[in-house]
Amino acid sequence: ENIIWKAFSPTTINSGRGAEFEGAVIAFVHNLLTRENKIRALREAFYRQNLPNVTNLLATVLIFLIVIYFQGFRVVLPVRSKNARGQQGSYPIKLFYTSNMPIILHSALVSNLYFISQLLYRRYSGNFFVNLLGKWKESEYSNGQTIPVGGLAYYITAPSSLAEMAANPFHALFYLVFMLSACALFSKTWIEVSGSSARDVAKQLREQQMVMPGHREGSLQKELNRYIPTAAAFGGMCIGALTVLADLMGAIGSGTGILLAVTIIYQYFETFEKEKASELGFFG
Repeated sequence: ENIIWKAFSPTTINSGRGAEFEGAVIAFVHNLLTRENKIRALREAFYRQNLPNVTNLLATVLIFLIVIYFQGFRVVLPVRSKNARGQQGSYPIKLFYTSNMPIILHSALVSNLYFISQLLYRRYSGNFFVNLLGKWKESEYSNGQTIPVGGLAYYITAPSSLAEMAANPFHALFYLVFMLSACALFSKTWIEVSGSSARDVAKQLREQQMVMPGHREGSLQKELNRYIPTAAAFGGMCIGALTVLADLMGAIGSGTGILLAVTIIYQYFETFEKEKASELGFFG
């Protein structure tokens, strides 16, 4: 909804250069039709500041396509039934094994830290430890909204642009390391608490009387252990890296929001495909 609105919003905003349409696409068309200097009109449409531009929109589309592409990465392990001879199937282990859970857990952690930091800063802004947790000030371009400008809350916030990243490389490096390590850790933790670890999957397959061809029944967990923890940790890091990329490219909304939207849409698509295949009598 936010992406559609930022692309096609007919609302006009006075940005100091006169009234401009908020929607990037509408502003692009309006500039081309009304400005005499077409080159300048294109430059403003693609690179205007403080309002959505065409570059932001293209970055959003690119991130969508990259995430969808990576969703197809998987290792398929063959399994067969011990009881029914000839009945074979497969167990797919996706690169994004834990789907969007690392991002959801990361967002919850950061949101709670922001909330606590803002609450304390309003009451005890002169306290050293409160400032260590986060310093806040009102943003110039929003009505009363505060943004972190120091402390831990600032360093775990994505740099707003490549220029800011170059101006403060330590902030960019800290954010990158925090994002990747947090997503990898949350992903590894999630498989243990959600019943999707190698041990849990091996138990489920044994209960279904399924084995891997060419492997002893007792080595099933060991074989799954070669793939599942790696897919969880590396997949979590990939999710984190794509989130950082979306933030740095200036994609509309936040990188976190885009990743959540794409993975949720893809999950619905996979569920629809499975139900469709089931209705047709196919099993995979």
